[in-house]
Amino acid sequence: MKITITGSLGNISKPLAKQLIAAGHQVTVVSSKPDKKADIEALGATAAIGSIGDAEFLSSAFAGADVVYTMVPPSFAVNDYRKYASVFAHNYAAAIKSAGIKRIVNLSSIGADIDGGTGPIAGMHEAEIVLNQLDGVAIKHIRPGIFYVNLYANIGMIKNLGFNGGNYSADTRLVLVHPNDIASVIAEEIVSDFEGHSVRFVSSDESTAGEVTAALGAAIGKPDLKWVEFTDEQAIGGMIQAGLPEYFANLYAEMNTALRNGILWTEYDAAGTKPTGKTKLADFAKEFAVVFGG
Repeated sequence: MKITITGSLGNISKPLAKQLIAAGHQVTVVSSKPDKKADIEALGATAAIGSIGDAEFLSSAFAGADVVYTMVPPSFAVNDYRKYASVFAHNYAAAIKSAGIKRIVNLSSIGADIDGGTGPIAGMHEAEIVLNQLDGVAIKHIRPGIFYVNLYANIGMIKNLGFNGGNYSADTRLVLVHPNDIASVIAEEIVSDFEGHSVRFVSSDESTAGEVTAALGAAIGKPDLKWVEFTDEQAIGGMIQAGLPEYFANLYAEMNTALRNGILWTEYDAAGTKPTGKTKLADFAKEFAVVFGG
């Protein structure tokens, strides 16, 4: 198959490209960074270098593909994330239509069924709406849980303050996922015969914030590491102090509120989803310890 994937060599796109190439597929990787060209080609893929904000470039990169993988790249340089995601989705839609693509796998998020009150996840809700307006295009939306790697953002807190925390309690349920497990599910869906518009959830493990903290603490040699619950105001202030723009500090605090009240898991639970990813919390804790020590 001929497959075009967006996301450059990111946490998901790189292992996805490797899996698809190993399976014998012809892969084109879209990147906005010219310095990634050699690394992409070293994997055995074709590099398409240009802006994903340019629908004409995207149409050229998508041309001839049997399947396209789409994702909205993260950015802290915007002040309206829903609009940002919508603009990218419209660019993708225009390129998909122009290139005559009939099947796409789109990276979304758990909780993307909810219209607002979910922080940056609302951007994925918006992107799904835009892509679903494409006529005659089969779309599989991949809705992963909370990325394990997001926990790396808490390393400074743990090192400097001696605890882990957020604006939700230690017994708050977390549905977690590893990027490698997401990549494996996307690779499966790319070669499957899905039709229409459908959703697939992906998770690696489920735990509570307190249990996650205990696992990370044990792995980094801090067995007494505790989870501390902040107020929303404390959480926002801490994120701003750590260098996050105020807009995004408020956005992530809103997402954490959705974690706190459990609304993110409603559709996931209704579908009877269970963690199937290979990377469990204990496995990720070892990865966390390496990064923490580095």
